[in-house]
Amino acid sequence: MEEEKKRFIERGSHKGKGIAVFTSGGDSQGMNAAVRAVVRMGIYLGCKVFFIKEGYQGMVDGGSNIVEANWSSVSSIIHKGGTVIGSARCKDFREREGRLKAAKNLLEKGITNLVVIGGDGSLTGANLFRQEWPSLLDELLNNGSITKEQREKYSHLHIAGLVGSIDNDFCGTDMTIGTDSALHRIIEAIDAIVSTAYSHQRTFIMEVMGRHCGYLAIVTALTSEADYVFCPEMPPPNDWPSKLCTKLEQERTAGQRLNIIIVAEGAIDREGQPITAEKVRQVVVDNLKQDTRITVLGHVQRGGSPSAFDRVLGCRMGAEAVMALMEATPETEACVVSLDGNQAVRLPLMECVEKTKAVAKAMADKQWDLAVKLRGRSFARNLETYKMLTRLKPPRSAFDESGRGLEGYTLAVMHIGAPACGMNAAVRSFVRNCIYRGDTVYGIHDGVEGFVAGNIQIMQWSDVTGWVGQGGAILGTKRTLPEGKLPQIAARLKEYKIQALLIIGGFEAYQGGIQLVENREQFPEFCIPIVIIPSTISNNVPGTEFSLGCDTALNEITEICDRIRQSAQGTKRRVFVIETMGGYCGYLATVAGLAGGADAAYIYEEKFSIKDLQQDVYHMASKMAEGVQRGLILRNEKCNDNYNTDFIYRLYSEEGKGLFSARMNVLGHMQQGGSPTPFDRNMGTKQAAKAVDWIISQLKIHARDDGTVYANTNESAVMMGVVRRQYCFTPLMDLKKETNFDQRIPKHQWWLKLRPLLRILAKHDSAYEEEGMYMTVEEGAEADPLVV
Repeated sequence: MEEEKKRFIERGSHKGKGIAVFTSGGDSQGMNAAVRAVVRMGIYLGCKVFFIKEGYQGMVDGGSNIVEANWSSVSSIIHKGGTVIGSARCKDFREREGRLKAAKNLLEKGITNLVVIGGDGSLTGANLFRQEWPSLLDELLNNGSITKEQREKYSHLHIAGLVGSIDNDFCGTDMTIGTDSALHRIIEAIDAIVSTAYSHQRTFIMEVMGRHCGYLAIVTALTSEADYVFCPEMPPPNDWPSKLCTKLEQERTAGQRLNIIIVAEGAIDREGQPITAEKVRQVVVDNLKQDTRITVLGHVQRGGSPSAFDRVLGCRMGAEAVMALMEATPETEACVVSLDGNQAVRLPLMECVEKTKAVAKAMADKQWDLAVKLRGRSFARNLETYKMLTRLKPPRSAFDESGRGLEGYTLAVMHIGAPACGMNAAVRSFVRNCIYRGDTVYGIHDGVEGFVAGNIQIMQWSDVTGWVGQGGAILGTKRTLPEGKLPQIAARLKEYKIQALLIIGGFEAYQGGIQLVENREQFPEFCIPIVIIPSTISNNVPGTEFSLGCDTALNEITEICDRIRQSAQGTKRRVFVIETMGGYCGYLATVAGLAGGADAAYIYEEKFSIKDLQQDVYHMASKMAEGVQRGLILRNEKCNDNYNTDFIYRLYSEEGKGLFSARMNVLGHMQQGGSPTPFDRNMGTKQAAKAVDWIISQLKIHARDDGTVYANTNESAVMMGVVRRQYCFTPLMDLKKETNFDQRIPKHQWWLKLRPLLRILAKHDSAYEEEGMYMTVEEGAEADPLVV
């Protein structure tokens, strides 16, 4: 892991600078989280922060549309959809006269730093404004609207952009603010439709947004097991009607009662002509006579509360935008804050805009492969995975009557540990990848105990239909480790001639994999490729930054916190103390605290004393005295043996008498979630596909002349994790030294870098005692220390 450096961010270090935030163009969930972060980070640094209401129109109109914000101005907005400061299209700003008015209005408030949250059109307009700024000031000086001193003092305008768009149509970032929430709305609708479609054997055509970008359509198709998808960047072949009908007919013949077709609103054919939902319906009805219905989701996709992902993304990017502005020099280009994997980077704004325009040109020129490539690695990977999983079934000649592959390898999949959402999506993807290749796949039920008992079956293509949207672990899982049952496991591996093993699970899966590797000398049957896909809501497994299930858990916690706080709507001044799961790992408490706008989050990794608790109570009291109605305190279940949830609740209850009341909630197993989020469905699907590729490469490396496999190197048993920008396969034995086995947590955890941001966004200025904070940034990264 790369060395990390520290930077001291001093409170009040940019005192007096004027900064404004506005939202422009279409709204998206998560914009309010970004606005809140800009305001509070700006205040922390000593800036005068302003709202510009109604986007560029408000900037042109000025007056009451440009108002100074304070700390409480952004209280209780993080959970709201849309944008509380308004957004509007503005023709006036497109003309120089309008921009001249906007410049004068900004100068009157001393604003020379702008955070613009919008799409590529809004960002392009901001950059043009920045380029014209000197000439606009000269014109204002010449006509006597500003003084010479003002001209000199405010000579440079700095711009930082955040992309807010549910379509995810901006090049240079993996995810735009609002995309994940839109996917939540779409998947919720599809999950609801599935039951009625199964009842009546219907075909449903879902039209999703995406006039020029098919991201929503492709990820929706991937995470809903859709049979066909139409998107603008990769039009279907000219004979798509016959291919579509053939596929739907085969699915019905195989006993499938439901078919789902996803159509992006901007879908086109290879001649550039629109493919509408009605056109697709007509093809199905005319050729197959199937009962076919259309659902157009429309603006439902923009609605509702933002997901935990979008809230955290908005917080991190809003804070990063402020830091970018404060560090800007007259020579600094306008930047846009982008997400690359799990790392936020500042990129030149116009470079990204030009790439986005290049996609449109490639599509106009019918260069479809280029259009997909320009969309970025994430887009291309989603499309590639979807195509693979929805291919027609392999020829029957490749398998015998039992489903065993006549050619190919024999692989197995199992779970070890607690259930987590996303496990079933990973199993489905693994099974179908292997079957398509002609491999035999065994499903091992009920973990190690089921393996020893012989509860093993060959998995067929149809066995995993409908698994993507199911929570828990359909194969069954237990926490039992291999130790003590190694001879029986070796016997089963030999009996079923298993040549590679995929284990999907949490910390127990990691420990189990290590136990198998450490006993390879004694049991040659363990000398096979072994890969672990981490799946636990605690996110406490080394070798990865995200585990399957933790996104679903975060959304469950965030939604519950929203409901709990809403329950106090009619009760003045109440503080909620909420206990989260996670063992000794504070990931859930920290990130859910950031997403929920918590006032404090207590975790094992960051020691705290009674003095810290007392200071937090005083801080809460000061906020309540100034009009804040509700407080939220999160506590990781094992953060401290003595300062337990009941103790903290009683402390707040006693010290808050006369100012606020307190309530306590222990969330328990509901955090494991019901239906997995689009993020967990997508990640599980792609990770399993990657795992198959890795296993096959290892089998080829370690194959013997007699057809057996003998893999005894450290590199043949790995943890598959998401590390920064890519999927990595890290040897299990290398991870041992990175692990605290007593507390079952990694020694290095990236999310701890979010702790200072959590405190900055939670602490009221008048109660803030710390003079500044250290924040870490990866060496050589363009990102601010607040963001990974």
